[in-house]
Amino acid sequence: MIAIADHLLYSDRGRDTGQVVTVDNPGQDSGQPDQAPLDYRFTLANERTFLAWIRTALGLLAAGVAVHTLVQPFHHAGVRRALSLSCIVLAVALAAGAYTHWRDVQTRMERGEPLRNPLLVPILAAGIAVVSVFAAIATAWP
Repeated sequence: MIAIADHLLYSDRGRDTGQVVTVDNPGQDSGQPDQAPLDYRFTLANERTFLAWIRTALGLLAAGVAVHTLVQPFHHAGVRRALSLSCIVLAVALAAGAYTHWRDVQTRMERGEPLRNPLLVPILAAGIAVVSVFAAIATAWP
């Protein structure tokens, strides 16, 4: 399948490699460098990653609300509140971080710059560790 739009030619072969083949357009000044548009698959993959982080944040938010409303108070005062708040704070941090990560990746892809390592991964790992410690204290400590 071949589709021509102005001065760009896309083919199935070009989509497999992520390359864009340019074709001369007589109406365009050849003195300016052509910047190939970003392959839409990369944009959609970035969006799917963003949505995965948002789903994780929503799950943590739901867990925090459920712990606060449905779980009976533990023997130790404040453990239920600490467990609930740690889930909710982690959810807020992930939601905010997901947007900034999505925007950063999109901008870097458009500029052709290398991507940075995501900060959300260690934040999520540390946050889940904290939530797990609170859950362990709540269930195992008499």
